[in-house]
Amino acid sequence: MKLKHLLTFITAVLLLSNFSCTSYKNIPYLQDLNRDSISREKISNYTQLTIQNGDLLGIHFVSLSLEASAMFNYNLERPYGPTGNLTGSEENAVVGYFVDNDGNISLPLYGKIKVTGMTTTEAGHYLEEKLATVLTKPSINVRIQNFRVAVLGDVKSPNSYTMVNERATVLDALSMAGDLNITGIRKITLIREIDGERVYVPLNLQSKDIFKSPYFYLKKNDVIYVTPNEQRAANDGSTFQRAGIIVSVLSIVAILLTR
Repeated sequence: MKLKHLLTFITAVLLLSNFSCTSYKNIPYLQDLNRDSISREKISNYTQLTIQNGDLLGIHFVSLSLEASAMFNYNLERPYGPTGNLTGSEENAVVGYFVDNDGNISLPLYGKIKVTGMTTTEAGHYLEEKLATVLTKPSINVRIQNFRVAVLGDVKSPNSYTMVNERATVLDALSMAGDLNITGIRKITLIREIDGERVYVPLNLQSKDIFKSPYFYLKKNDVIYVTPNEQRAANDGSTFQRAGIIVSVLSIVAILLTR
């Protein structure tokens, strides 16, 4: 073998070792799932979200009393209309109904109504009953507007995401973040604040038991963290630089030796 061919071979070996692949056995999700047949199981770990102090509620009022409904909808619809006549304070105003520390929202004409501990469906029906004397045949839809979760670490698009669907899962959040990178460890961490405590929960994406976890369904302000594997931690940001240096050095050696 000629010297330059030997050097080419050495360069290739070094580059391949530098770009060594993550072991395939660590990549697939739900590895203990039987993929050859259909299986079923009951869902027993889902609980509906309930309204809490500090929530921001988007409430849409519909009734036969058009003018009265518009009065209740003013701070929900304002951002979508013309803003030319808004004052600075109005432009920065909270859009929606804020749940105060006593669990109340404050409605025009009616005043304060307590809604904490209710689901959004329950709150809608409760408001319909309370406002029946103000609105004619009201139909009221309630949504939690500040249901956000953060996805951090070794995913394609780490960010904070607003969950439109109140029945959101860990997999929904990871999907919004573009899924794990190939170098992300499949045993992730969910961080949740519960009754003044911060809980760190390990979740294994490689096992179908994740669907049974009481933490599979997300709550407001959950944080999901994906740890990069050792290869990513060692190579991130420097792999191509090291490869370029190796190629440059060997090229110079090859030129000097072939003269």
